[in-house]
Amino acid sequence: MSLPLFSLPLPDQKDWIAQRLARPVPTDARGLSDGFRLPGREGPVRPAAVLVPMINRPTGLTMLLTQRSADLPDHPGQICFPGGRMKPEDRSLAQAALREATEEVGLSSERVAILGELAPYETVTGYRVTPVVGWIEPPIALTPDPVEVADMFEVPLSFLLDPLNQQKHYRMLGAMRRDFWAIPYRERYIWGATAAMLMILDRTLRAAP
Repeated sequence: MSLPLFSLPLPDQKDWIAQRLARPVPTDARGLSDGFRLPGREGPVRPAAVLVPMINRPTGLTMLLTQRSADLPDHPGQICFPGGRMKPEDRSLAQAALREATEEVGLSSERVAILGELAPYETVTGYRVTPVVGWIEPPIALTPDPVEVADMFEVPLSFLLDPLNQQKHYRMLGAMRRDFWAIPYRERYIWGATAAMLMILDRTLRAAP
């Protein structure tokens, strides 16, 4: 079922999203983490934040995503949002997300309007990640960090929030089955934490008043 968002004029979509994010987090948008931790990553979770960057293109909203370098120790080669762990100098989760986006893809924080935050997601590597939704007005000039980012690309938001494109997949780790969300897009495979955060966004926007 299509969201009312996509039937609105472009100038009204920003306010519509912000209003939905300002409401209490819906029950079905919580608890999407399965609690699994990689060996050696047990212990208290560490706070982190990612920017969920919506770009206001003339043809419709798009989502900016990156592909991590294959040489990184955590989640190598996976598709993700720009972001990372909080640092002592970060005054808020939003500031951490903006800082990381600047470091990873060269996105100026001045081009981003923060619309709100989503329910956090706990990763297998021991981070409690808060997705921070940002609205971006072009033009923007992006320069990916060659050490961290192998590629970056945009996906229509309408594609990501279409239930027909949201799939449940699983993998076997020995005798244990791990289920996870996936949203394949062309040759890209969006899965795991990033797909789960997109599901949190989807459920937050669809929630009844």
